[in-house]
Amino acid sequence: MRVGYGYDVHRLVDGRPLVLGGVTIPFDKGLKGHSDADVLLHAVCDALLGAAGLGDIGMHFPDKDPKYKNIASTRLLEETGRKIAQEGYKIVNLDATLVAEAPKIGPYRQEMVSVIAKCLGLENRQVNVKATTTEGLGITGRGEGMAATCVACLE
Repeated sequence: MRVGYGYDVHRLVDGRPLVLGGVTIPFDKGLKGHSDADVLLHAVCDALLGAAGLGDIGMHFPDKDPKYKNIASTRLLEETGRKIAQEGYKIVNLDATLVAEAPKIGPYRQEMVSVIAKCLGLENRQVNVKATTTEGLGITGRGEGMAATCVACLE
């Protein structure tokens, strides 16, 4: 059994769609990044890569590479899943947490779970997505950005 931990944070900006867990969510701001800046999927990728001892998302999908400009993070997650499988690992489960004051993700949570599971060839029950706030503290609490964490178990 191998365990990996992923963490990511992105700034909220005007003029970009908000994509979380592969789902576009109506909101007045989006996340800034080279790709679609899906902070949740980036944390999932990092957790998986870390569990397999394969470094991090920046090593595999560098933000200086133009081929990743505005790429959907679902594609990065699919490729991460292939890399994990090529190393001989199977994903046991994922537990991801979004840290943001708004928007509330309850109405989108199950769709996020389904998207992540589909990208990785998993059953929905192997993926957990939840959210929390920082009660007004820090960059997420002030609404300046969003963060996400993920724990991945491989066998």
